[in-house]
Amino acid sequence: MPSTGRSTGARAVLAVVAVGALALTAACGGGSKSDDKPSASRSSGSGSIPQTVQLPKLSGQKLKVTAVWTGDEQKNFTKVLDEFSRRTGADVSFVPSGDDMASFVGSKVAGGDPPDVAMLQQPGVLNEFAEKGWLKPLSGEVTAQLDKNFAKGWQELGSHGGKQYGVYFKAADKSLVWYNTKIFDAAGAKEPRTWADFLHTAQVIADFGVSPVSVAGADGWTLTDWFENIYLSQAGQEKYDQLTKHAIKWTDPSVKDALTTLGQLLGKKELLAGGNEGAIGTQFPDSVTQTFLGGDKAKAAMVFEGDFAAVNIAGAKAQLGKDAKVFPFPAVGAKPPVVTGGDVGVALKDGQAAQALLTFLASPDAAAIWAHQGGFLSANKNLDLAVYPDDVFRGIAKSLVAAGDDFRFDMSDQAPASFGAKPGQGEWKDLQDFLKNPGDVAGTQAKLESDAAKAFKN
Repeated sequence: MPSTGRSTGARAVLAVVAVGALALTAACGGGSKSDDKPSASRSSGSGSIPQTVQLPKLSGQKLKVTAVWTGDEQKNFTKVLDEFSRRTGADVSFVPSGDDMASFVGSKVAGGDPPDVAMLQQPGVLNEFAEKGWLKPLSGEVTAQLDKNFAKGWQELGSHGGKQYGVYFKAADKSLVWYNTKIFDAAGAKEPRTWADFLHTAQVIADFGVSPVSVAGADGWTLTDWFENIYLSQAGQEKYDQLTKHAIKWTDPSVKDALTTLGQLLGKKELLAGGNEGAIGTQFPDSVTQTFLGGDKAKAAMVFEGDFAAVNIAGAKAQLGKDAKVFPFPAVGAKPPVVTGGDVGVALKDGQAAQALLTFLASPDAAAIWAHQGGFLSANKNLDLAVYPDDVFRGIAKSLVAAGDDFRFDMSDQAPASFGAKPGQGEWKDLQDFLKNPGDVAGTQAKLESDAAKAFKN
């Protein structure tokens, strides 16, 4: 929330966060004819911004862009839009959508005035909009940037019915475990590589007298992420794809295996900060801050979630790479999982301006602006990693790019919202009930299957 598994070698970079500034050569892109020719990077208030793509002159044209982002995210995205305006002359306005993007866009379409571009959070919403005929296919200039800068897996996520509709501008690596270095050092704990190692490390920390794992059970989406990482590593990519589409049932033995594995953690209350009762009452931001606030006096030693947890780590006054380090989600099967999330830009109106903005978003130029500000991850393989503000994010970004097509997108984000994206119902509630009673694997499977069948209508 706010697509195939990465090789062990690619993921290992995460364990060494004190790497030097790693750089990739930014490619020179094609695009629409324009007087604004590609040139060397220039400096601005946003740092070094590459100019690798040609954009058309759009003076006098107005462009409305909508996204769910607020606060710092909105401010940083606005800097991206400002640079687009500077290069093209277009008048760009940002329109906040609120949390329910589908309802917001639907009301605008019904009123005859949809935004030109929308940043969607879920592939399921892109597919829904495409089926309704709301989306405009990407132009040749946009797809040229996609071919140059993104692995096929990310391009496929932005397509529907054989047509390319979306640009995955902002990505998330949701296969990370962050840990408190002071507690690890004091307990003599080591970074685990396998699930068995992870449980052993957790027990070492518990025996030391600190709760090993902080779980955000109050936010059901974090529990879906736990399940997805275990399932992808244990069951494999083919089964993951089948379950994502409900081509196999949640009563399948592979689901039983994954829940049983997750139950090895959730079924031992001494491994959870606050026990099961405490976990079910902990929201995501608190799950992170209680892992780092107070240093060696923190309430937990580890917390699982995506790169976006870095914002909350900073809020706990912990320094990335020193007080807080990160390792890949441990391998349950043959190799560690790589589960991703992301925000995809789509065009809801015909016109040169919307396609030009999506061309820009598909280039390293736009990604560099936000990456420099922090709190951002890109799957753009031609983005210079030196633009990231710290070695931790350089390591995460390098690993994500190195994965190529070897990843899978968040399963619940691809499901109908009634099953995979609603508080108090569907998968969120079923896994919260499992957190309360981790021994009830069969009952949890039955509830998941019942809810999935209703949502998928099969």
